[in-house]
Amino acid sequence: MSTAARTEARGVFADMERIFALQRAHQWAMKATTAEQRKDKLRKLKAAMEAHADEIVAAVKQDTRKPENEIRVTEVLNVIGNIERNINNLDEWMKPVEVQPSMNKNDRAMIVHEARGVCLILGPWNFPLGLVMGPLAAAVAAGNCCMVKLTDLCPATARVAARIVKEAFEEREVALFEGGVDVATALLELPFNHIFFTGSTRVGKLVMAAAAKHLATVTLELGGKSPVIVDEDADAKKVAADLAAAKQFNGGQACICPDYVLVKEQQKSALVEEFRAKVKQNLYRDDGSIKKDSIAQIVNDQNFARIKRLFDDAVAKGAKVAVGGTLEAADRTVHPTLLTDVTPDMLIMQEEIFGPVVPVMTYKNIDDAIEYIERRDKPLALYIYSNNRNNIDKILSRTSSGGVTINAFFSHYLENQLPFGGVNQSGMGSYHGVFGFRAFSHERAIYIQENR
Repeated sequence: MSTAARTEARGVFADMERIFALQRAHQWAMKATTAEQRKDKLRKLKAAMEAHADEIVAAVKQDTRKPENEIRVTEVLNVIGNIERNINNLDEWMKPVEVQPSMNKNDRAMIVHEARGVCLILGPWNFPLGLVMGPLAAAVAAGNCCMVKLTDLCPATARVAARIVKEAFEEREVALFEGGVDVATALLELPFNHIFFTGSTRVGKLVMAAAAKHLATVTLELGGKSPVIVDEDADAKKVAADLAAAKQFNGGQACICPDYVLVKEQQKSALVEEFRAKVKQNLYRDDGSIKKDSIAQIVNDQNFARIKRLFDDAVAKGAKVAVGGTLEAADRTVHPTLLTDVTPDMLIMQEEIFGPVVPVMTYKNIDDAIEYIERRDKPLALYIYSNNRNNIDKILSRTSSGGVTINAFFSHYLENQLPFGGVNQSGMGSYHGVFGFRAFSHERAIYIQENR
């Protein structure tokens, strides 16, 4: 590191400690804010998001080469909608929950949701702004001070996010830090009250270990291999059409993206043919060239090489390339790919793919599919395509996952009346809607004994 770089780093770390001290002192004033005061802060955040919407789109596109319509939905409109939900519901969420005492009916008891204090929010690269500003809105609604760090893989987005935060908040309320892994590591050394992390299971373990030093609570939004079970009565063509769209979205780089498919042998050919047809319809020109502005590139060379390693290992061990199979290193474009004759010993069935590649395995009966899932880590999402209520109930009763969508993809994530989060290896805690407010709140028990 050059002398100038070391000097800059020392300045960042000193600023970090200064702001943490400010927030630690100010947390009690933030905790005491009324619903209306918190809503005013959220309105400022919403206004800043709206004012910088075009800059956000340009920055995320520069960092990720995502399709513009995807950016506008996931990084702008969804965030604004999330902020609005917090504003519209905050009065109700903040009301004390009255409890009828069991010891003496004349006494009073209640549960009050109070701010956790000073929180750290660490974001991922696949949705660099959306998966930071959503949790931030929940944290502010709950009355917390926050320090925020976007991924260093999206520097243009981080610069825009820093301007948004400075316009909306005082630094004693919310502060955003730019920089690399060293900045995130230094932040994790501070004694936060709560840490909200979205990213890989590997890094999630490091975050949890850092939190343990200060007994900080954590929300970990991780990932895993999310399976798709296709029952024998399901429409394999519908599954394939949905799957093509799901794997095209953000180039398959989403924590809830379907990671592999379990299907009956007699349904496999229909699945392959319809997947091929839908991918061609969605992404390819008449001359056979791919519309690269319609699918995000893989985020960096390291992740491209990882996906290629998984693909090459599968093919070397006997997997057949039924659709796609083109991986362009020059601009990190992976064409949507479907592999058949996949076996459990292949690396692609052992590691999360995080790209537009779909391994397909066949099963003989529904119990075989269930047992395969039971023997592995609990996934973030489970997808079931079935019209058989008994089979659906059997799958639900014998498996565990963060969430489930039946006969579609992503719906459990999109429904804000449901909690979103993982379980064990795929995460800890949940958020969205009221569940985000609760994630950043402590449920404080209050008992009032009447004079007697």
